[in-house]
Amino acid sequence: MGRYVVRRLLQMVPVFVGATLLIFLMVNVMGDPIAGLCGERQCDAATAAQLRREFGLDQPLWQQYATYMGNVFTGDFGTAFNGQPVTELMAAAFPVTVRLTIVAILFELVVGISLGVLTGLSRGRPVDTGVLLLTLVVISVPTFVTGLVLQLLLGVEWGWIKPSVSPEAPFGELIVPGLVLASVSLAYVTRLTRTSIAENRRSDYVRTAVAKGLPRRRVIVRHLLRTSLIPVVTFIGTDIGALMGGAIVTERIFNIHGVGFQLYQGILRQNTQTVVGFVTVLVLVFLVANLLVDLLYAVLDPRIRYA
Repeated sequence: MGRYVVRRLLQMVPVFVGATLLIFLMVNVMGDPIAGLCGERQCDAATAAQLRREFGLDQPLWQQYATYMGNVFTGDFGTAFNGQPVTELMAAAFPVTVRLTIVAILFELVVGISLGVLTGLSRGRPVDTGVLLLTLVVISVPTFVTGLVLQLLLGVEWGWIKPSVSPEAPFGELIVPGLVLASVSLAYVTRLTRTSIAENRRSDYVRTAVAKGLPRRRVIVRHLLRTSLIPVVTFIGTDIGALMGGAIVTERIFNIHGVGFQLYQGILRQNTQTVVGFVTVLVLVFLVANLLVDLLYAVLDPRIRYA
């Protein structure tokens, strides 16, 4: 196991470098960031040259990337164009988005897996058909429509929640935004769990456990559910980074000042340092989540061993 972890960590290095390089190149072709610093009027040549020197934009692109990566390994993600260090923006934004992501993941785990087990054990029955139709509707409706409808009904019409989340963003105010963020992924988790449960019910080890007279609950939890969760865990592991990076729409609807909000502002203002810094951290989150998912395989299925 230890050698496998070391090998995976070494494999993450070129992936991290390649991903950050691609992001750096894509962000730097969005346009001229200096042009946006002077407002509607065009910057004069002297001011533009000074700003380029100050932010290192007068250097070749490869040199800018090398300087950026060198600073990243020392914990310096650069300075935004407003003079605020990117690390300060991260310190304010990431805790909010992490709480929002935790709420979304809990919805996926509790509601998605429960509905998946229920429908997988009741395949072909009315409850199975009803849940399948419901998940199909959820997948078909865009997230911004779901968010706006829930905000209008629960926040404006019925007054059950605050239409906008407060700056502190406590867990209690993030329940509805977390549900909106997790809605599509929750539907996929339900369908994945259902399919996996229905297929593994016909496996030899399940039939053997039933023939031995084990209680139905133990057969489902200890034998059927553990191996059936492997594709679900894979999906959720890759979904963690997607939820944190894809929260732009949800955070805009509920006025949540998290990672999505900062990315939106960075893209809108062509603030390359902010965008590249935040996406770099999201790449790290995605890589670590995938490593943890691979290690969970051996926990869920004892037949899996790592050399």
